[in-house]
Amino acid sequence: MRILLALALATAVTSCAVIDPLVYKIDIPQGNYLEQRDVDNLRVGMTRDQVRFVLGSPVSENIFRDDEWHYIFRMKPGRGDVITRALTVRFEDDVVASIAGDFEPHEDFYTPLES
Repeated sequence: MRILLALALATAVTSCAVIDPLVYKIDIPQGNYLEQRDVDNLRVGMTRDQVRFVLGSPVSENIFRDDEWHYIFRMKPGRGDVITRALTVRFEDDVVASIAGDFEPHEDFYTPLES
């Protein structure tokens, strides 16, 4: 009787391992999906409204420092490694002063927009 129980338990456990690769797992995107071409549209001197128009609303506004906006993207594919990208936009006097994160500033980033 014990042998049959052990055999049934072993079969049940190994069948889960065989079936798991066959089960469809969805991709789970979270946050702001940004590409380099989106970040290339940013310029020093842009207002908060202009940044919101170009990049969308930030995922997080720093509650301790209202001069930073955080754009964070996280993608958990059904299969494979998690992808995370982040961009921080810093403001001085309510205009863009700098950016930091996983994206490079465009060569024209430090050229202010004409009024």
